[in-house]
Amino acid sequence: MVVNRVADLFFTVGIVATYYTFQTVEFNAVFGLAPYLVDASLLLGGFEVSPLVLIVALLFLGAMGKSAQIGLHT
Repeated sequence: MVVNRVADLFFTVGIVATYYTFQTVEFNAVFGLAPYLVDASLLLGGFEVSPLVLIVALLFLGAMGKSAQIGLHT
């Protein structure tokens, strides 16, 4: 049950980051705007991170946790 809550947190933060970055969560709009953010960077914890990489990583970790993949299972 804890793993499921962690996955929910990753999904939620990933969706919020998507909305913050693109001002929408519609697939067509996000995929249409993504090429313009390839060279963008975000300062996070003293490190420069691509917002696209951050969003993908958060959503991927959420999906892994929901499906109980290795590393996020009990």
